[in-house]
Amino acid sequence: MTNSTSVQALFQPFSVKNMNLSNRIVMAPMTRQFSPGGVPGPDVAAYYRRRAENGVGLIVTEGTVIEHPDSSNQENVPHIYGDKALNGWANVVAEVHKAGGRIIPQIWHMGARGHVGDYTEKDVAAIVDAFAQAASEAKRIGFDGIELHGAHQYLIDQFFWDQTNPRADRYGGDMVERTRFAVEVIEACRRAVGPDFPIVLRFSQWKSSDYTAKLASTPAELEQFLAPLTDAGVDVFHCSTRRFWEPEFEGSDLNLAGWTKKLTGKPTITVGSVGLDSEFTKLFAEGKGAGVSNINGLIEKLEQGEFDLVAIGRALLADPAWASKIRDGRIDELTPFSPDAVKTLY
Repeated sequence: MTNSTSVQALFQPFSVKNMNLSNRIVMAPMTRQFSPGGVPGPDVAAYYRRRAENGVGLIVTEGTVIEHPDSSNQENVPHIYGDKALNGWANVVAEVHKAGGRIIPQIWHMGARGHVGDYTEKDVAAIVDAFAQAASEAKRIGFDGIELHGAHQYLIDQFFWDQTNPRADRYGGDMVERTRFAVEVIEACRRAVGPDFPIVLRFSQWKSSDYTAKLASTPAELEQFLAPLTDAGVDVFHCSTRRFWEPEFEGSDLNLAGWTKKLTGKPTITVGSVGLDSEFTKLFAEGKGAGVSNINGLIEKLEQGEFDLVAIGRALLADPAWASKIRDGRIDELTPFSPDAVKTLY
């Protein structure tokens, strides 16, 4: 593991719109299903507060589902609608702020039907409105911004991907035309929250059914894909990869976050097995843990400006104090990831 004198790039402040972060460390969104009936309780607030008080600059919550019949098929995934759920999130926000952190919800529609062609244009408009309402409520109860979940073969990504979007209307077509739904969601959310409230969009090339899938196979295609999303009002792109160190395209060492920043000029978040010696799919496919790995390559990329923020997932599940231990040079105290870490809020 890298020594404490080389990690200072992670602990530089960063600002976007009206959100000021104390450092570059982001807690990645990780679904835990610890919100019975969709309502996050005091245990959820304590879980996020522990990460904030141990030096995480920005927390992106687990996915929070919008008010729509198909938005979720899991009853313990938290809602971002309804008085009980919103009051629960207001308490989470208050606790994180007391600890000096910043927090944004990941706003989600799981696409439970699995086929975007099932929705009429009237249905699509209702879903767009539900995203905007969720964004408005997030701002009202004190969140510092929002993240829209446009990755991993969930609803927004189902519109992006030609394999799940056979539509012949204005929401289908070529790669640029398939961004229309996301564009309308982003624009509606921007109208709901105003010009100074940060909007993050998480997207991925890979899909839950195909880890080798690519929305864009070249930098030129990626630029075409990202341009309408940038124009619609995205402030930060959260670029989901399985391994942050892997180049996205041949002929360049840039990862997906690096290419996205280069092509859009927008800040980016990198993510993918940071601080661990195995990528996340081994947990789901093989039930395996992961050991601690050095972050020297990550620091070099951050110092070179390839990306702006770094999202940490499983390492922060296993060790709430990961950020403070990295900051203080307590490398030997880092806790390796075990599958048991996903079973408890600690």
